[in-house]
Amino acid sequence: MAGSAKKHMGLGIIMALSFFVILFLMFSPIFPKTSDGQPQNGLQWADEMFNQLAKGSSYFIPKVAKSNEKFMGRMFTATFKVDKPEDKPGDAEKRAQRASQLFIVNPGAKVEVNGAELKIEGDLGMVLKAALEDADVMFKNEGDKLKAKYAAAMGTDDVKQIFRQWNNVLPKIDKLFKKEGKIEESKIVSDVTKKTVEAAYNFYGVQAVQVKEKAGLMTFLLVFYVIYTMWWGFAIFYIFEGLGLSMKKAKEKKEV
Repeated sequence: MAGSAKKHMGLGIIMALSFFVILFLMFSPIFPKTSDGQPQNGLQWADEMFNQLAKGSSYFIPKVAKSNEKFMGRMFTATFKVDKPEDKPGDAEKRAQRASQLFIVNPGAKVEVNGAELKIEGDLGMVLKAALEDADVMFKNEGDKLKAKYAAAMGTDDVKQIFRQWNNVLPKIDKLFKKEGKIEESKIVSDVTKKTVEAAYNFYGVQAVQVKEKAGLMTFLLVFYVIYTMWWGFAIFYIFEGLGLSMKKAKEKKEV
């Protein structure tokens, strides 16, 4: 029994030490660098890879563009404010001016600005087509094209701030359509917002990768995660065994 306990203790210590060695390596900046040349540890590398895979699975722009075709020529009017609770004096007015450029630069609608309020009249299909085209550019990380298109008009060359204007107006239009009972119009605006604009904004700068391209690596990471977790569990188990602590089923008490 003593020899067995000593053997278990040694095995448990070796497994625990190897666990921490691997953990140290995982937190060391020895993994492939980011696309812009920044060093990263194992967790950052895995996070970047899964972001790339997520982006590769989120390209719904062609499908939504196809659904938008039926709305070409469908006229609409929307009046709303673009203010936010956290705004400082003048913020909402500046945002309204920037957002109005979406409808001035692109064909299909006309816009009136009154302080923080926008009044938009035009072709819903054409407006959403412009949003989809911008989202496609953003999704492909071609921010310079958006700068060339909007920077002068909006007074900023911040790509994400430029593109964010679509998210400042489309949810407002969606909300108005819901209030007016325009279910079809509300759905297409919601699809453009959530499936294309938000995805393009959130994944800007990330390189898209298809899951099939990394199937082997994904399988390895999942298997590694399971084994690594169990490795620590068995290390603790063997150390406790070596200390004479074990888990056994309690004997059943017999009634006298």
